[in-house]
Amino acid sequence: MRSFPFALRRFGAAHLLAITMAVVAAVASVLVPTPSHAMKIQELTTKSGIKLWLVEEHAVPLVAMRFSFAGGATQDPENRPGIAHFMSGMMDEGAGDLTSVAFQARMEELAMRLSFEAAKDSFYGSFETLSDYRRESAALLKLAVNAPRFDADAIERVRRQIASSLAYAAKNPESVVSERWMSEAYKGHPYGRPTKGTPDTVGAITRDDLVAYRKRIFARDNLNVVVVGDITSAEASAMVDDIFGALPAKSDLVKVADVAPKAAEKLVVVDMPVPQSVARFGSGAMMRKDKDFIPAFVLNHILGGGGFSSRLMEEVREKRGLAYSVYSYLQPLDHTSMFMGGVATKNEEMAQSLDVIRGELKRLATEGPTVTELDNAKSNLIGAFALRFDTNAKIANQLLYFMEEDLGAGYVDTRNKEVAAVTIDDVRRVAKRLFAADDLFVTIVGRPKGLKAGG
Repeated sequence: MRSFPFALRRFGAAHLLAITMAVVAAVASVLVPTPSHAMKIQELTTKSGIKLWLVEEHAVPLVAMRFSFAGGATQDPENRPGIAHFMSGMMDEGAGDLTSVAFQARMEELAMRLSFEAAKDSFYGSFETLSDYRRESAALLKLAVNAPRFDADAIERVRRQIASSLAYAAKNPESVVSERWMSEAYKGHPYGRPTKGTPDTVGAITRDDLVAYRKRIFARDNLNVVVVGDITSAEASAMVDDIFGALPAKSDLVKVADVAPKAAEKLVVVDMPVPQSVARFGSGAMMRKDKDFIPAFVLNHILGGGGFSSRLMEEVREKRGLAYSVYSYLQPLDHTSMFMGGVATKNEEMAQSLDVIRGELKRLATEGPTVTELDNAKSNLIGAFALRFDTNAKIANQLLYFMEEDLGAGYVDTRNKEVAAVTIDDVRRVAKRLFAADDLFVTIVGRPKGLKAGG
């Protein structure tokens, strides 16, 4: 009978990575430790001055890295939105002396996972590798970061992919309603521009645009890095310096103004011949560092962030059967913050659904939640927090968010204490602050009965 390690050697690296990830998931599903007991976060600064957080975990032969460059889609030129997103699709399309085909083949040989994403405020990278292939995989990432080729054939291929995605999104009510809400609420601001661009702007993006964007954004002063897994502090520092150390010391970011969402009309209706309308509703909220953010976070769990236990789900779906799903959330960005929500329902029931939602917001503003609702929300939020740390990749994701928000490595231990400390007076005060004013802005895609734009 063959031993398990011998059997693994029969497979390629990709199979080994898949099996290893499956084992990690299986172990995590059996035992999920609390964050404070699961890790020791080392705050390091590399020789080239890069800020790095490291969690060593040698039980599984995997290394995960998450990194971000501040800037994101807000750094796209005003008349050329979509460049950051376009570049995110180009970063694994060849680098150094490796063409796109050769680069992808090498990734497959090493079973490494590499992806990039452009968000509103940051340009993200995700990297995972088996410990045995860490050096070779890191060398490939180094090429992608420092010497992307941006070959003409790859540019046209990615352009076609984005154009196809935009064509699909233009017919998808969920995509249309989200983009329209942002464009109305942040008109004239970078947040109001489409992150993925438009067919016209994507069609006009050139290699020079990609090179110029990378030159301005990829630098050491706006870079955050988290490494989690089977690696020592010395190895992690050396790896990060090797990958990013040759980048310019300073980025060249265009200043983005702080802004609050403000729409000219409280209701915008986008006509689309579909049997079910989709709505997004929202207003301004407190920033992440605001003292009322955590109470607002708990309050939103009561309102619409708690799934079937939330008020909106109870009132809109369970009691009245108006919609299958209704939800709300807080969305803080670097220069704004939003209270947001959504609902999808039959055209003839959208008006009533929105009336019920507004009624719940008003009721929370005037009466506040109950003590029982508060206790249940805090219990749920505290209990679920550990689930964000049950794999190396999840740990890296969470810690990168903490870095970007300047919350400190100790936030892993203090977050639940902050939630537990929220009082009934806190959530009632915040409910008045969030919902007392009649400033909810709604965008609907569909043909809702009884609703007219501008109302």
